[in-house]
Amino acid sequence: MSLPVVVVGDVHGDLERLFAALRPYPPDRVRTVFLGDLVDGGPFGVGALRYARDRPSSEVLMGNHEALMLAALHDSDVRRRWLNTGGERHDLEELRGDQALQDWLRRRPAMLELEDGTLLQHADNDGYWDLAGSGSPTSINQVFAELLAEPGRELEIWDALTPRGMFRRMPGRLDRWLERTGAGRVVHGHTPHSLGRPEVYAGGRAVNFDGGLGRYGRSRFRRLQPVEASVGRLDLTAPWSRS
Repeated sequence: MSLPVVVVGDVHGDLERLFAALRPYPPDRVRTVFLGDLVDGGPFGVGALRYARDRPSSEVLMGNHEALMLAALHDSDVRRRWLNTGGERHDLEELRGDQALQDWLRRRPAMLELEDGTLLQHADNDGYWDLAGSGSPTSINQVFAELLAEPGRELEIWDALTPRGMFRRMPGRLDRWLERTGAGRVVHGHTPHSLGRPEVYAGGRAVNFDGGLGRYGRSRFRRLQPVEASVGRLDLTAPWSRS
């Protein structure tokens, strides 16, 4: 039987809250999808990456902060920019000393398509289209693989994914994105919401799992949200299902 899907929104270096959020979901009983931005903002970004990498039945998507961190490894100007976005110097040095983790991180896909028509990706914008010139998840993942394999091009991913809230502010962009990708809905993180559960909007065609899981850099949030705002089981029985 296929495992139920548990989605993890932006962790931003808060390993302790990530552990608490996933405690109800034993790794042998669920399929876990991390939506990216496990790093920056908190002190345990590399630890969160290693945990996500090693958790059984898990998949990790590329976030804009992972792309910027990879760029900071080999560019001092980008490094200063990365520190201003919440990067931790010790995290960067730890990643620098772990070539296997770097190689794994550079192989992270942009998105994941589920059989029910759900498309999981980090950002709530269509900048992926700008990079790939095609809405096919397969072609977008291929372009990401090519960009990440060439040090110095990670900033193209950062620039494309960083704009926030596009699907909510411009519903027509969401409509076109779903049409181009062939998806029934999109599940994302990236833009903090203020609900106590994942934010469902656009008639159920979009779900936001960035409920501010990390306790650090809390100026973005009015209050610390419960972990259930960022981590939870994905409903695969809704009307957008292809079955």
